[in-house]
Amino acid sequence: MAKVKALFSCNDCGAQAPQWAGQCTGCGAWNTMTEIPSISSVIIGPRASQRTSNNKTIAPASNVESLRAIAPEQLIRLSTGIQEMDRVLGGGLVLGSAVLLGGDPGIGKSTLLLQAVAKIAEDAKVLYVTGEESSQQVALRARRLLNESADVLLLAETRVEKILATLIKEQPQVVVIDSIQTIFSDILQSAPGSVSQVRETAAQLVRFAKHNDIALFLIGHVTKDGSIAGPRVLEHIVDAVLYFEGDQSSRFRIVRAFKNRFGAVNEIGVFAMTESGLREVSNPSAMFIGNQTKNLPGSTILATQEGTRPLLVEVQALVDTSQLGNPRRVCVGLDGNRLAMLLAVLHRHAGIAAGDQDVFINVAGGIRVTETASDLAVLAALVSSLRDKPVDEGLVIFGEIGLGGEIRPVQRGQERIQECSKLGFSKILIPKANKAKNRDHKSSAKVEVIPVSTLEEALEYLFS
Repeated sequence: MAKVKALFSCNDCGAQAPQWAGQCTGCGAWNTMTEIPSISSVIIGPRASQRTSNNKTIAPASNVESLRAIAPEQLIRLSTGIQEMDRVLGGGLVLGSAVLLGGDPGIGKSTLLLQAVAKIAEDAKVLYVTGEESSQQVALRARRLLNESADVLLLAETRVEKILATLIKEQPQVVVIDSIQTIFSDILQSAPGSVSQVRETAAQLVRFAKHNDIALFLIGHVTKDGSIAGPRVLEHIVDAVLYFEGDQSSRFRIVRAFKNRFGAVNEIGVFAMTESGLREVSNPSAMFIGNQTKNLPGSTILATQEGTRPLLVEVQALVDTSQLGNPRRVCVGLDGNRLAMLLAVLHRHAGIAAGDQDVFINVAGGIRVTETASDLAVLAALVSSLRDKPVDEGLVIFGEIGLGGEIRPVQRGQERIQECSKLGFSKILIPKANKAKNRDHKSSAKVEVIPVSTLEEALEYLFS
């Protein structure tokens, strides 16, 4: 028989131990081990062979199916009424899916979902479960954000057993849990927000939602290092993980998909925070480059790709003589390790040394660029600042730089050129290998395409 015993789990990192200890062996934190119930595996003894010979098993076997015999079903999606939100979700909300939305406190998670469920409620039954705020607080915010009252059911509850009983009674199609860190279960004796409570309550809610074809939204808190509070298993059991990004001092917000079983990952939705809530930004490229100062040394326009959407962003560089023995390398919105590699390539293959210079790189607008197609734009901005010479006005740059100084092609080069043409740019500097894919296209007549194959060739064109 299965032997029931206790395990101890760390509230910070989720590491488990068979007995209590003052210090967690996983992360080194003190007094974070709490007891969680667990069922140990069956102990195989000397009578195991006898049980096997008598065809006695622990549980009845499950039926299996052939993958070839399973007919794929078309996904049923609900539109959230917010195009940017539908884009991040992959085209809409899938019934029976679980979506985790994380972000810093006060960044707009509850505001966005309240606006979304108000529009979803026009076509489906919606239940909003609030564990952090009272019903009166949610109602006041809804009246401030929405022009007219929405037909959304509201439940102020933190006990998961009562929440599940309410779901059985009301049978909604869409449920919002705000937030998962406030929900607790009577099965466990640890405090709400602990690793065991977050894992157990989330698992119960997700299991119920999938069994009853309910679209589930979970709002999650974010720790100081930017990850969702609780164990990583919380991200594994849901179908989509969305992060709300943005500076509290800025009015712009970005929702980014890091995991999506029903759509593309790294897709983003752009919003602007206003007095009446979050407003969609239909043309984010114009937003990110709208405040660019013309003919400013150290500034270039990069054509990047976020999911299925091309974006134009401004890359800024500042290079100055260092007063320290170890010059600083600071990147905001880009990978710092990538910058160190690009500086070495610039010295080796272009003869431009910046070993005694402080180098600061920034992507304007608060967006983070992770793809390598930004290499050429970063070095162009860096050399522009170093020589105090601006690049040509109306020029857009993209391209990956290899260790040999070659300019390597990037994916979806044609879509980037189309975005430049749409926003009125006249020239674009691209890898030579991307040029062959753009022949005989209408955008080529509007934008002058300058192909380059090496870093030296690109710098010669830019600063000769």
